[in-house]
Amino acid sequence: MTVLLDGGLATELHRAGLPVRRPWWTTRALLTDANRAVLRDVHERYLRSGARVITAATFRCNERALRANGLQAAGLGWMVHAAVGVAQAARRSAEAPDALVGASIAPVEDCYRPDLVPPDDDLRREHAWLATELVRARVDLVLIETMNTLREARIALEAVRSVGARAWVSFVCGDGATLLSGEDLGRAARVVEEEGAEAVLVNCTPFTRTESCLEALRANCAGAIGAYPNLEQRSGGHSDELLPTAVEPEGFAATLSRWRTDYGVAVLGGCCGSTPAHIDALRVALGDRPPSHPGAGGRQGEVLDPQGGHGGPVLPVAPLPG
Repeated sequence: MTVLLDGGLATELHRAGLPVRRPWWTTRALLTDANRAVLRDVHERYLRSGARVITAATFRCNERALRANGLQAAGLGWMVHAAVGVAQAARRSAEAPDALVGASIAPVEDCYRPDLVPPDDDLRREHAWLATELVRARVDLVLIETMNTLREARIALEAVRSVGARAWVSFVCGDGATLLSGEDLGRAARVVEEEGAEAVLVNCTPFTRTESCLEALRANCAGAIGAYPNLEQRSGGHSDELLPTAVEPEGFAATLSRWRTDYGVAVLGGCCGSTPAHIDALRVALGDRPPSHPGAGGRQGEVLDPQGGHGGPVLPVAPLPG
């Protein structure tokens, strides 16, 4: 069984008319009822396209990013809970109780600037805060993603594991199956797998560079591996001008279904630029049947095992106090 992730969130919000830019980025979708309705609709469309894991909009909900927007300490946690709550509401509305609500933990500074990764003590404190809030919000899975250094990935994984949550770890790579820091992807993958990551993935890596990364993952990981590549085209950097996606749904689906066969990839989805149409095409290419009822085929309270079937409880620990 292949677990289907959702696709791009920021670019879908942008297409829906919600600007994704500094200083709020995707957290702008949490600020008003109208914005939250747009976000919920994106989640629902991914669920109806076949995604069995949707990712709550917590990518920019770390302390550092929220404080930069002028929020005070007492007002930080609500945005984490709002993001998870919208995703949980979408799951109910789409009648997809077997789907998982995951949540994102991203680098606390810049996903594409490994030179800006803060000192270890800062990372431990900040990732511990977000991991704790995600457990309190009752997420099913934490996706530590777009990690550009092994150092930050390990610290984030330690924080998630210490509060009893399940974790997948995903790296963003450059040329030659290396992290943006220049570190070897294969070694990084071995380390995080040994330290408790249930799946190791690559994401936000250009579509054309992802296959070499999968070769490295398969050669170094004993467990589940996955990919959700970047399909985005922009006029330059993170400008507001969004160009047509670089890869159409049919080509995307054909390539990713081949990756499943060639590399035994257990988790597949899309990153920036991908749409519900891409995930639906992938579902068809993988031969997954659309449920006759959107919520058929699973029971709430169980989680998908990336290597097939269902696993343990949604959270292995009770919600933390507060």
